Amino acid sequence: MNWLTNVVRPKIRSILRRETPENLWIKCPDSGQLVFYKDVEANQFVIPGSNYHMRMGAVARLKSVFDNETWYDIALPDVTADPLKFRDERKYADRIKDARAKTGLNDAVKVGYGKLEGAGVVIAVQDFDFMGGSLGMAAGEAIVRGLELAVEKKSPFIVFAASGGARMQEGILSLMQMPRTTVGVQMMREAKLPYIVVLTNPTTGGVTASYAMLGDVQIAEPGALIGFAGARVIEQTIREKLPEGFQRAEYLRDHGMVDMVVHRHEMRSTLARLCRLLTKSPAIDVVSKPAPVITDPAQIVQAPEAVPAAPHA
Repeated sequence: MNWLTNVVRPKIRSILRRETPENLWIKCPDSGQLVFYKDVEANQFVIPGSNYHMRMGAVARLKSVFDNETWYDIALPDVTADPLKFRDERKYADRIKDARAKTGLNDAVKVGYGKLEGAGVVIAVQDFDFMGGSLGMAAGEAIVRGLELAVEKKSPFIVFAASGGARMQEGILSLMQMPRTTVGVQMMREAKLPYIVVLTNPTTGGVTASYAMLGDVQIAEPGALIGFAGARVIEQTIREKLPEGFQRAEYLRDHGMVDMVVHRHEMRSTLARLCRLLTKSPAIDVVSKPAPVITDPAQIVQAPEAVPAAPHA
């Protein structure tokens, strides 16, 4: 009887059991409805019906903007992984290792160069899943490198910001990235090249106090939380109740802090139109074929997912 109970029955259960992915269904934070994950993914992570904009990973974001979902990853400078040997409840080095395993990224910012409706453009994306998109030395280097490449290529630079602020585990070294990225933005200004910022949910802290609010055009996604300090901290400081919708994209647009709020489905065409206007370039007929091969190995490297002949799946 023990053999039947302990051996045969578990084997039968393992054969009949169906493995269900944890993210098969997504609950909308706004309406509470359950939506099939594949439907949300196919809809650029916008909940059908409520139009709630979910967070979007760096790779998915780049795929949604570049022509033919094809781009070249930028070779970024190496930085010291744990400069202060920081430890709180866990070692900072262990947190970095876990974040890399979770996201598949080296750090919070991913930079790519490719075509947007036929015109060359450099795009940087902050991934909030990597330690809250926090701005550390590696992320700062990525932004600065992207800005430098845009100047070299004489192309627009677009950044999708999503961050909780500076990375506390790197102390003053993370705060130094704020003036460094600001200097990089000034390079774009001196070269008279467009610098466009897309504020996604959430964009807060030191990122908002530096490159995220210095764009020639400030765009925000619907409902995005944008601010420096949290609403509760502000209320406790000024001892007043903040207005409804404070620090949301629509509130900032109505009060002049953001130029426009753009739905994710219209983001690509809006960015392409702005790049044409700011560079005084004519519209280009986009042919559905891989982007031209770029031969500049000193500045860019081909990642497996960025090969023109094999677009992202």
